[in-house]
Amino acid sequence: MTTTTPNAERAGLPRGIWVLGFVSMLMDISSEMIHALLPVYLVTVLGASTLTVGFIEGIAEATASITKIFSGALSDWLGRRKLLAALGYGLAALTKPLFPLAPSVGWLVAARFIDRVGKGIRGAPRDALIADIAPIGLRGASFGLRQSLDTIGAFVGPLVAIGLMWWTADNFALVFWFAVLPAFLSFGLIAFAVSEPDPSREPAKNPLNIAAMRQLGAVYWRVVAVGIVFTLARFSEAFLILRAQNIGLHAMWVPAVLVLMNIVYALSAYPAGVLSDRINRTGLLALGLVFLACADLALALLPNLAGLALGVVLWGLHMGLTQGLLSALVADAAPPSLRGTAFGYFNLFTGLALLAASVIAGALWDAYGPAGTFLAGLGFALVSLVGLLAVGNGLAAEKK
Repeated sequence: MTTTTPNAERAGLPRGIWVLGFVSMLMDISSEMIHALLPVYLVTVLGASTLTVGFIEGIAEATASITKIFSGALSDWLGRRKLLAALGYGLAALTKPLFPLAPSVGWLVAARFIDRVGKGIRGAPRDALIADIAPIGLRGASFGLRQSLDTIGAFVGPLVAIGLMWWTADNFALVFWFAVLPAFLSFGLIAFAVSEPDPSREPAKNPLNIAAMRQLGAVYWRVVAVGIVFTLARFSEAFLILRAQNIGLHAMWVPAVLVLMNIVYALSAYPAGVLSDRINRTGLLALGLVFLACADLALALLPNLAGLALGVVLWGLHMGLTQGLLSALVADAAPPSLRGTAFGYFNLFTGLALLAASVIAGALWDAYGPAGTFLAGLGFALVSLVGLLAVGNGLAAEKK
């Protein structure tokens, strides 16, 4: 499915797309300063198991995904997106101080849970707002740009965490306190610098009923199926961090794993989005799965620094070729009046898949070690590639 108009190709991306990208970037700087260290903090400081890490990560992302369905539907019912997006960013900012204050695993679970509720509230309305602002022929580029800026934050955050860990002599709590500032800057930017376009659609009367689900259409539900099989093949990036620790990387340098992955992710997401506006998106998604399979193979069979670096680079390429494109596919397929709901359902089902994948990955790690986890990921990636080729035939035949 591609959506291209010649005039749109020559036009620049709207200002609102750039602002929302920087909003995401600042919040990701904050979040990744914490998340780059959190798995190691849980295991080495608080004594949690890797199964617990997988469960926490899966629950966190599933919580965000479940919340997105309600916030997305509410944005369709209200006919407005910005208020809910700003509310979600504000809640995430307010919960950041809980991380350095948490005295136990239970408190960290609560902090992660509330933080992800904020992510869930903002996610679907923000993505629907991007779809509302973006020209039809530049949807791939628009989602790719936001993903690239978001991902710049995702590697700047760990990079800052590395510097602060060195400066503070591995003081986890103090690094978590520094992460509070960019979160509040992100909230201020969306609150005061983003303008929502006047709605050209009638608000949806009941976006969560069966009739609305049918109105989303068969093409949309094929996109959801593709998203599910992709997510089952990709567990939480927390396991990349744990793999780095497993091969002996010092705690101060462990965040470099996410720095490298997200540099590759950021550099590839926008070009992939631009390219997807010109060619069929499904082929790029298939290539992304091939990169994921190769990443799992390297991480499983090469337990050294070179193998880790290769696997992380390939993982980043996979993310760049898939995440923005999946959002663009949702925007292509969903009716304008139900875009918030469409992003909500998509994130709900993929979030539940991520929960399952992350818990399975943690259990395999505890039972068979890191090789077992990544070899299982390789198997899921290959199965998902077959599923994509089967489900994606319908997508390739549809154009808007």
